[in-house]
Amino acid sequence: MTTIKQTRLHSILDEATKLLIEKPNASMNEIAESAKIGIATLHRYVESREQLMVYLGLRAIEVVSETMKEIQLDEEHCEKYIPELIEALIPLGDKIYFLAHDTTINYNPEIEGADLKLREPVLHAVGLLQQKGYFRSDLDKTWIVDVLYSIMFLTWQQVVSGHIARKAAPALVVDTFYHGFKQR
Repeated sequence: MTTIKQTRLHSILDEATKLLIEKPNASMNEIAESAKIGIATLHRYVESREQLMVYLGLRAIEVVSETMKEIQLDEEHCEKYIPELIEALIPLGDKIYFLAHDTTINYNPEIEGADLKLREPVLHAVGLLQQKGYFRSDLDKTWIVDVLYSIMFLTWQQVVSGHIARKAAPALVVDTFYHGFKQR
């Protein structure tokens, strides 16, 4: 695929992700309309809704993975990893939501494998933080990561809707994730 065609596909996939979060049963026609293209153009890029969903999952993993690669885990100072991760991933809330909630991609072995690989550094960091007493050690790491992803998605929604300031969002997520809603 040429660079121009790849860029166009990414644009279509990004628009489709936004629409499908708001309207999970959107038709291919609605997806094409949202991407400001005709249905025939959409079908030049994807043959079916099933293929579109796989492409959306792979695109989400690609975007989140590229962002996560920029965040290095220093095991000695692992407490810095989660706040940096939150800051980087909140703007990608739609991608995180899609990966965590779209059941059509959960049965694709390629996507499942890529998603597990994507979660490995976060799970490792959470395990280190459990050892250091930041998080309860009696909770499964996967549960903690899923809660983190859910909070990031909800925060992204609140930023997009104007209820939370973009600059305040990371600190709010970090505080909520580490301390819940307890009054201090």
